[in-house]
Amino acid sequence: MDNIQDESWTIYKASQYLPAVLSDPNKGKQTNFFTRTWGDAFVEKTIIEKSPFLPEITYAHFDQYLRKYGKRTKRHQRLSQLSNDEIIQPSTSSWETPYSQNKLNLIPLIYMQNEFNLNDPKIFSQVFENKSKSEHDVQDELSFYLDIVEEQIAKQVSQKSGAFFHAMTSHDTIMEQMGTASNEVRVLRSKVQRMDKCLTSDALKLMALARSKTNHKTLVNKLKLMATVLQTQPTLQLLLSSSDYVGALELIAGTQEVLAKELAGVTSLRHLPSQLKEMSKLIDKMLSTEFERYAAADLHRPLNSDEGVLEQERLVSLAAGLLRQNHLQFLEVYRLEAVTAAQALLKQLMIEQLADADDELNELTGSGEVAPTMDSAHWLKVLKSGSEALVKLMHRVRAVHDVVKETADVTCGLRENTIISPSSAEHFLSQDDHVQVTKKLKVLLTSVCDYCNERLAALVSTQSDNNTVTAHQVADLAKIVEEFTNACEEISGKQSAALKAAFKIQAGNYVHKFNMQRKNKLALLLDAERWKSADVPTEIQLLIDKMAMGDVIKSLPGSPCEQEMSTKHSSKPLPALKVGSQNYVTVGAVLILIRLVSEYCVCAYDLQLLSPVIGRNLIELLRTFNSRSCQLVLGAGALRTAGLKTITSTNLALASRSLQLVLWIIPHIRNNFQSLSGDNFNGFDSVERDIGHHIQQLEAKVLSIMNTLLGDQLSDWEAKPPVPSKHFRNISRHLTKLHEAVSSVLPEEQISDIYQEIHKNFKTRIREQILRMNIQSNGGPQHGIVTTEVIFYLQTMKMLKVLPAKCVSDNAMEDIWDR
Repeated sequence: MDNIQDESWTIYKASQYLPAVLSDPNKGKQTNFFTRTWGDAFVEKTIIEKSPFLPEITYAHFDQYLRKYGKRTKRHQRLSQLSNDEIIQPSTSSWETPYSQNKLNLIPLIYMQNEFNLNDPKIFSQVFENKSKSEHDVQDELSFYLDIVEEQIAKQVSQKSGAFFHAMTSHDTIMEQMGTASNEVRVLRSKVQRMDKCLTSDALKLMALARSKTNHKTLVNKLKLMATVLQTQPTLQLLLSSSDYVGALELIAGTQEVLAKELAGVTSLRHLPSQLKEMSKLIDKMLSTEFERYAAADLHRPLNSDEGVLEQERLVSLAAGLLRQNHLQFLEVYRLEAVTAAQALLKQLMIEQLADADDELNELTGSGEVAPTMDSAHWLKVLKSGSEALVKLMHRVRAVHDVVKETADVTCGLRENTIISPSSAEHFLSQDDHVQVTKKLKVLLTSVCDYCNERLAALVSTQSDNNTVTAHQVADLAKIVEEFTNACEEISGKQSAALKAAFKIQAGNYVHKFNMQRKNKLALLLDAERWKSADVPTEIQLLIDKMAMGDVIKSLPGSPCEQEMSTKHSSKPLPALKVGSQNYVTVGAVLILIRLVSEYCVCAYDLQLLSPVIGRNLIELLRTFNSRSCQLVLGAGALRTAGLKTITSTNLALASRSLQLVLWIIPHIRNNFQSLSGDNFNGFDSVERDIGHHIQQLEAKVLSIMNTLLGDQLSDWEAKPPVPSKHFRNISRHLTKLHEAVSSVLPEEQISDIYQEIHKNFKTRIREQILRMNIQSNGGPQHGIVTTEVIFYLQTMKMLKVLPAKCVSDNAMEDIWDR
């Protein structure tokens, strides 16, 4: 064994096993090993790096040696050439004769060729197969040629004898030097071998052992890593059984990275990357399928369960896994499932309501809509139940939205982990992906809320125009719409206009019907009105009192909320409306108008979304009342519609007082509507102007009638006995009848204004009559008659108490004599 270890290594001991060459991991799979051509290129050339222990030899290291021995070499070569010339020159002159040269020419050239070989048949036939010569002749010829050659050799030897002797003399010296050099080389080699054994071999063995140890450690680590990698699939199954999808995906990603970097080229693991890739695809499919099942289970469970988020840990695991794979399509899947759930809810509610109503099954569409044959009560009940169910559904969607949002925040590192397992809580979501997830979650909420709004809007729009909808039902519908839109805005942070638009259309139809019904009713009442004073019911007085206090009219007297207030007033009808310190005697049509106006106010309160439209309709109603009453009274249309014989001063006074009441109501109505919608309702200004102008026309009509009556009496009057004359008694009677007609209707101030205007016109007409009759204030008989007639007129005015004291004093009529 020691002999084997001490045996020196030579190049002939270099060997390499064929399996080692074929299995070299650094060269990969060798496919052309057995087809390569043998030669220096059979084995790939390996670049050997420079040894750090050997110095770099350059031309400068030999410079000194060349300078020292170069001159000696040149001198030695020159001396050797001179000695050879001296030895050869004499022999050439003595031995080389033309005769010797001719002898050499006698030898055939075939014997001088380098290719001369008797084994060649051609050459053998040329030498021996000569028919003209016998064997003896050939032998003699060859002997002759041999003699010539030997002779020439002897000559050459004699010529070079000096060089031979010189070589022999120096041979011993050279051999001695070579022996000495050989011994020195042998000693040097032995020293080098001992030095190699003592200093180099052990150190190289240590280095080789250290390198081998490092390689073994690396190999062990690789083997451990391979053992760990081989445990990937069982670990994956364990993680998937516990629904830790993020951990499974992280394990796959880490294993793939190790295989690509640390274990690249390991033949036994060459199929593992593809297996892991297939496993990742399988997990993707599992995540998608599980999330679809979860969405269906969460959205289709009973609505009365208050469990919040269904299986929150499962949802967090699924959401984190899908976010880890950057598969954001699951939000769209959840949105579609929510839409399907909303459709199923509405359809089920429709079926239940139709079953409760014992109605035949109407044709239901896939969106849960119903044919417009359902009565208003069941239709409203479906809307209420549907809105409540959809709000609960949207709250479920919002709960899932919050969980997914929190999961995205945790996986992006924006929030501390409180929901994901620590083993899976790696921050794998980038900021850009987080922004995209946030946007998609916002779209999820808004799209679901918008769809629910659209479905309820479609349900609202299905109500047929032929079905009667009461004000209370419309108010309930407005409440349902308001609560649902507020809930949607709270959940999604965005207003959806679909349901409100559908409600506006439906409520607009109701408001249009409401307005047309009341306009028609008012028109019929005005046509049938005989323009006589009417008793005031208690409920009308309550309405006026509420308007006077500035309260928003929320309900009409007679409703449950008004029963307590109505008990405070007498149920006996009143002769006039009491507004503050004034009493308004009015006609029945105006009392009905007050109730209609209150109905408009209540409708506007119930339908605040359409209060501007209702306000404009009310303005149109008041304008219609004013114009129609003008046609009936001033235009004498009541003679035809109500069968009146004539339009009396009482009718005119009642119309004027009624319009004054309407004029008082308008500012309170405007404040009521402004508190509901905030619009200015400038249309009330034009109605006030029209009604004021109408009142002035009525007063002018009364004055015109009185001026005509008084003017007719004065034009026929003559200043002659008896006194008072018939004409002045008629004037007194007309004044008294007018007072009787208006005193119970108009306020004293307005009556006084009317009589002052009559008094002014009377003085103007009597002055004209006096001038026509040329009666002068001279104390004559005619002057006395006129004075007596005037005193009788003043006494009538004093009796009526309609003029100020200065107008009925003794000197009040003195200006009639002015010319």
